[in-house]
Amino acid sequence: MANVIIYTKTYCPYSKNCKAWLDEKKINFDEKVVDNDDEMAAEMKVKSGDRNDTPQVFINDHHIGSFDDLKALDATDKLDSMLNA
Repeated sequence: MANVIIYTKTYCPYSKNCKAWLDEKKINFDEKVVDNDDEMAAEMKVKSGDRNDTPQVFINDHHIGSFDDLKALDATDKLDSMLNA
């Protein structure tokens, strides 16, 4: 199974929705909360190509993007192949 990491903010509705969606799809993930953690926020920004919006999703260290990007990937049926690679 793939390694899924999401960088989130606790107060971000998109982060909450992304986690709920992943849970609904039974996709295991590790969460890195960037609230009040400048080092974690800087790590997310570097890995995501200077993006600071949350959530930022990574599958097997490949940057997917935001929750909208993740859902778009799912709509093209490419998400399953990435998760099973």
